[in-house]
Order: sequence, then C-alpha cells, then structure tokens
Amino acid sequence: MLPLPVRHALRKLGADIRDARLRRRISTAIMAQRALVARMTLHKVERGDPTVSMGTYATVLFVLGMTDRLAELADVRFDRLGLLLEEERLPKRIRSTPLRPKPSKTAGAH
Repeated sequence: MLPLPVRHALRKLGADIRDARLRRRISTAIMAQRALVARMTLHKVERGDPTVSMGTYATVLFVLGMTDRLAELADVRFDRLGLLLEEERLPKRIRSTPLRPKPSKTAGAH
C-alpha cells in the first residue's frame, strides 16, 4: 500500500495531465495513439494509477509538451532536506594557520 501523500500526488498528477489534454483539445484516442499506449492505460494515467510505469507517465507528458520539469523532479537544487543535511556536515571552523612542512631526512645518515 502506498503512503497517503504519494497517492494524493499521483492523483493530482493524473488530474493535471487530463486537464492539460483537455486544454489542448486532444481526444483520448489521439492521445493514446501518440503516446503509444492503449486508451485504458491512458485512463489509468489520468486517474493517477500507481501501477502504470513511470515511462508511460513520461511519454504522456512528452506528448503534451511538458517534459521540461520532468528532469527536475529529484534535482539536487530542490532537495531541501538533502541540502540541509549537507549543510549540517560542513566544518564549523577552518584552520587558518598553514601546516609546517615536515623536516626532510638527509641522505647518507652517519
């Protein structure tokens, strides 16, 4: 069973895809044909069905001309938690005194 926030996000994605298709006045038959999927699969996409592959969602978004943000879903620039954790691992201070060079061993010791 999927977590509730994931189910809500998928339902919203499906509804947004449906709205985008309708705004473009593309029929389900044409949309399914362009996305190379069955109409039933397109219907599942528009319902936000989690059993549909991510590749199918991506293809439908491509047909709608909406793939620009797809590559940014897990982009590090938008990973607030990851950036916060990384920031916590930064050193608290940095040593400002230069390290002394190690004395060199002289060749041919007595």
